[in-house]
Amino acid sequence: MAETQSNSSIHIAQVPVRWGDFDRFGHITNAAYVELAQEARMAFALEEFVGRGMDMPSVFVRKIEADYLRPVLPHNPYVTVETQVVEIGNTSFTTRQEIKDGEGQICCVVEVVQVAIDIMTARPRAITAKEIKVLTRAEDE
Repeated sequence: MAETQSNSSIHIAQVPVRWGDFDRFGHITNAAYVELAQEARMAFALEEFVGRGMDMPSVFVRKIEADYLRPVLPHNPYVTVETQVVEIGNTSFTTRQEIKDGEGQICCVVEVVQVAIDIMTARPRAITAKEIKVLTRAEDE
């Protein structure tokens, strides 16, 4: 499970790296970066939504874009994933995640567009004011 902390509008999670995340060349596979980013987004949702007494929002991932900058090598027991909501629309929001190795070097940048859905109809729905408050990490009044 990811360990998390808050830093203004950035959510920081330390996500353990598993043996199966590495390929035969000794670096994390492309698909594993996406999984590590997903774990950090789940930690964000659990901490920020469920932690405030709200339901976990239902979202579909519409688009994932990953920019692989440098490898994460096996001597790293975890990666640090910094997640920030960079855009909020009517029914969707975009997160930007920097995946960093143990030395703090950015290894991959993942941008994800997520669409809020009505779980009963599986159709897009408007993002609520409460959800916007969480996504922007506004302080409770």
